[in-house]
Amino acid sequence: MVTAEQRTHRQPNTAGEALILDGKQLTIQDAYEVAYLGRPVQISEEAMKRVEAARQLVFELADEDIPVYGFNRGVGWNKDKVVGAEFFGQFNRNLILSHSSGVAPYAIEAEVRAVMLARLNTLLLGCTGSQPEIPRRYAEFLNAGLHPVLPLRGSVGAADITTATHIGLAFIGEGEIETAGQRLAASVALSEAGLDPLVLGPKDGLALICTNALSAGTGALALHECKELLELADIVFALSLEAIRGNVSPLDEAVHRVRPFPGQLQSLSHIRSLLEGSDLWDNYNPESLQDPLSFRDACQIHGAAYDALRYTKDQLEIQLNSSDDNPCLILEERRIVSCANYDPVSWTLGFEMLGSALHHISKSACYRTIKLGTPSFTGLTRFLTADESRSIGYCTVQKTITALDTEIRHLINPASSDYFSLAGDIEDHAANSPFVVAKTREIIDRLLIVLGIEALHAAQAIDLRGGVRLGKGTQAAYQAVRAAVPFLAEDRNLSADIEQAYRVIKSGELLSRVREALDQ
Repeated sequence: MVTAEQRTHRQPNTAGEALILDGKQLTIQDAYEVAYLGRPVQISEEAMKRVEAARQLVFELADEDIPVYGFNRGVGWNKDKVVGAEFFGQFNRNLILSHSSGVAPYAIEAEVRAVMLARLNTLLLGCTGSQPEIPRRYAEFLNAGLHPVLPLRGSVGAADITTATHIGLAFIGEGEIETAGQRLAASVALSEAGLDPLVLGPKDGLALICTNALSAGTGALALHECKELLELADIVFALSLEAIRGNVSPLDEAVHRVRPFPGQLQSLSHIRSLLEGSDLWDNYNPESLQDPLSFRDACQIHGAAYDALRYTKDQLEIQLNSSDDNPCLILEERRIVSCANYDPVSWTLGFEMLGSALHHISKSACYRTIKLGTPSFTGLTRFLTADESRSIGYCTVQKTITALDTEIRHLINPASSDYFSLAGDIEDHAANSPFVVAKTREIIDRLLIVLGIEALHAAQAIDLRGGVRLGKGTQAAYQAVRAAVPFLAEDRNLSADIEQAYRVIKSGELLSRVREALDQ
């Protein structure tokens, strides 16, 4: 499993220009900056006016004695229960307390921030009908560095009503909050921040419950991680191609133009830029008319993942900028409508597709790594040892990468359709979105290790071969690897080398160096 330490990102918290939120323009990059870089947020005046108008409409509809789910009627199986005006405060508080039922592990700071941002933005569409103090409280928490203790497990993915609710719990002074490296009782943290606990009114409880913010917020972070992963996959492949003196004919632009899948073209363009200046273009082995498919098909394999990422990103950004409230308030039509907009299956399926695409990358990376240790394929020593008579080299590392690939293969098993019928057989569909997103992040983390091991093999082969002029991108990648892990001159603890290779990739150091080289 990905540990809290591994989920911690490389960037320090830095306050920059505030992100103006209006419910309509939030991007994956915005989520990353608010979550990991500590970017402050600000609610647009127009959005707040919509929130205020929606709140007024809810009261007007209630005065007309119109049944409103979660306002003057109960929720879930209790939708037939009438909620009297005298019970509004206690009913909404009870909703928060009774729905706070998530379990460990708990989110790290960045994940909590992404979740709060996701819910704040959807509240600003004015489809919820909550009191304006609720979106203001989300913004206050983000800007003050107040992070509710948020369990990551327990939601079935039909709105994250058992987990995201813990944020509302902190708003009313219950539960715990992490701030400035301390975990405090929420009541204490609020007092120290100069904030009073929120007093909930009608429909406020449902506003804090009916949201897919946990899965959507952590999903946004997963997609940012995946974007960087795919760049790294291109880089490590290009380094391996240099190592084997591979055939560059599969990188001919003309053959890709006649099959113009967007992701395939994106990967091709990136790999060609990495290899710019390499002597591979005029100094490869002419007898290797066709390399193994793990080398020959890289643009197609990586391209499929780029396309899956693009689809999933587009779907998730719709989620981040739309209402998943039930009931949904249609302000312009002065109506409030029971609906199922909390169902996240569309973008959840995107994550499952993305996981399968990433497994293809993992499998091909494993095959390339195995071939890099095979003399009949490389013309180099067995297992890339510096001295076959005195050392063993990268022998058992093949077991490590294939074990990781097996785990990835298990993690791509679909989970979105594994649900029960709950709440008196009323809630008989779910998508397990938080779990699907969490699995995707587990896949990404394991694949980073696989790519790190392949990079070690590629750098070793390049050193053993000698006299190779690398491309401007592959040269930067090689230098980043060698800055972290020296040439394997004799046998040593390979776990330590693998850890260092993983860290130079996970930290962003290798990617940063390559991007800088390409920019030059």
